[in-house]
Amino acid sequence: MFNVRNALLAGTIALGAMLSACGSSGGDSSSGGKEVKISFLHWRGEDVEALNKIIEKFQQQNPGIKVDMQTLPSDQYQTAAAAKLTDGSAGDVFASFPGAQFEALSKAGQFADLTGADFLGRFNADLIQPGVKDGKQLAVPYQLVYNDPIYNVKLFDKYGLTPPKDWEGFLALCETLKQNGVIPIAFAGADIGPGQFMNTMVMNNEPSEDIFEKVEAGEAKLTDEWWVKTLSQIKELNDKGYFQPDALGTKDAAAGALFIQEKAAMLASGSYQLAQNAKQNPGLEQKLLAPITVAAGEAKYEGVHTSTFLLGVNSRSKHPDEARKFLDFLSGKEIASEYANATGQNVTVKDVEYSTPELKVATEWSTRKTLFQPRFTIKNADNQKAVTGSIQAVLGGSSPEEAASEAQAAVDQNLVK
Repeated sequence: MFNVRNALLAGTIALGAMLSACGSSGGDSSSGGKEVKISFLHWRGEDVEALNKIIEKFQQQNPGIKVDMQTLPSDQYQTAAAAKLTDGSAGDVFASFPGAQFEALSKAGQFADLTGADFLGRFNADLIQPGVKDGKQLAVPYQLVYNDPIYNVKLFDKYGLTPPKDWEGFLALCETLKQNGVIPIAFAGADIGPGQFMNTMVMNNEPSEDIFEKVEAGEAKLTDEWWVKTLSQIKELNDKGYFQPDALGTKDAAAGALFIQEKAAMLASGSYQLAQNAKQNPGLEQKLLAPITVAAGEAKYEGVHTSTFLLGVNSRSKHPDEARKFLDFLSGKEIASEYANATGQNVTVKDVEYSTPELKVATEWSTRKTLFQPRFTIKNADNQKAVTGSIQAVLGGSSPEEAASEAQAAVDQNLVK
């Protein structure tokens, strides 16, 4: 009897040890203790090196979880990501743009609800609002971007220029640069330029922060004065030769090269580009400015900000617990600091310390009055395309009124739907 009891006790201990080993593997109950592989899908290929190091640390701390990272080009991500996410085989953790893409994916039920997660307390509550839908926190914006054009400080100093306070001053600055053989503004009209530059150009022209929401609701029109004026001013810059030749046919990389090579004094992009510029030209001294499209003293905003790179957990993920654990890890202050300083991207996590000159340039804007990016208040992707397309139309020779009318016709079609 004594021996039997000992044998049973030994068997119980051995079984407990086996269960404990399974529990410590990081796998879920369905994996049987095997290594769990989760997919991380996003568009920032330039961050892969930094993220690989962060993933390696995560895997060391969670030896039962393997993170497989996949990136898509940013200009393809809006359309290609949804197909990959649908069956849950990719993007256990995935990134989304705010605005139209977030809206579409949330309507499709693609996001798991993160409301109440402990790690949400590590973020600036105001900056993660673009990830809220119907009162639920569906995603957390990880990056804080200032969508203001970048300028070459040394070129400005050389010609005695400072960021102007009104539209006439901005035109005069551009003319001075042009007369001295410098391209005033490098503009990627073929891809990202219209979507980036429109934000600072419209911020002080629009009558209200929700004007694009009103347009989509049929309560305002793109043919109204505020958008026609914005198109007129963009056309004026192009007609006066303040963009490089063939701005409409210029892609992002080519426009960036003009700025990096110091052939252009400004680049119509945003703070997200500062680090890449510095990497390619370490002697480049950069700051941000926003064109003021109104008279001196009439500006409501100094610039534009976006909390973007919205990280969420796929509602169709087969490994939701492991996905949340990875998102929790990315939310830690030390890891967020490592990501920020390695990639040159400001983040929405609180109390992060920035060490690079480029991040400090962007941080200077944290105390200024900035508006959330107007383009991302457009919730319908077709409407967003119509708005940015009207900018391309005026670059191609259409009148502001014609371009606005065509864009409004596209919006009207979506209203009917």
